[in-house]
Amino acid sequence: MATEILRLEEVVGGYGKLTVLNGTSFAVPRGAITTVIGPNGAGKSTVFKAIFGLLGVASGRIVFDGRDITQLDPRRLLELGISYVPQGRNVFPELSVLHNLELGATTAPPGADVGGRLASLMERFPMLRRKRDAQASTLSGGEQKLLEIARGLLLEPKLMLIDEPSIGLSPLLVKDIFGILQGLRASGVSILMVEQNAKRALEMSDFGIVLELGRTRLQGRAAEILADPRIGQLFLGGAVFTT
Repeated sequence: MATEILRLEEVVGGYGKLTVLNGTSFAVPRGAITTVIGPNGAGKSTVFKAIFGLLGVASGRIVFDGRDITQLDPRRLLELGISYVPQGRNVFPELSVLHNLELGATTAPPGADVGGRLASLMERFPMLRRKRDAQASTLSGGEQKLLEIARGLLLEPKLMLIDEPSIGLSPLLVKDIFGILQGLRASGVSILMVEQNAKRALEMSDFGIVLELGRTRLQGRAAEILADPRIGQLFLGGAVFTT
């Protein structure tokens, strides 16, 4: 497996008295797309919140780029090079596309060429340039997701966490978004993605992780996971392994 950029070691966490992550452990290879799949309630979104400092970790360790980040807050994680695109629509609807993008630069380090980064994003994503003065509420679902991804790129992250990028989108827009993620990988951004559309996501990913009941059940090359007969069983409601 390629050099890792992120590693979780026996992470336990949840909401109040409800434990969702039950010793989750996995590694995320650098410069690749890694997709996390699993049935509802497996802990997929929860593990992202734990990584990004939005959820308290009761025990275990999260290591990013060789550094223990277990108890760091989201602002510090942004500074270190992790961005997070949550599930659903997370734009400011009454603000313009440009203002939404500028809000992504609020934690940029002193002296950062924010103007240059904005220009680069406009060049990479022509839709943003065409609609820079339009209210974000007028964008389609796919365009809003693209805006969120672009905003996350403004800080030039090493690792991007993306939760359910295809939710609510047409098959054509899903293809476009997945194509953008592959382009980001080619530019050196490591991507960790949660996706309910397991087959489609694994087909365009390098590696895969299967969660069930807050534990890592399988991890490895995406093609190998896709071919594993236990994956079909998992998504038909059966257990991957007996415990």
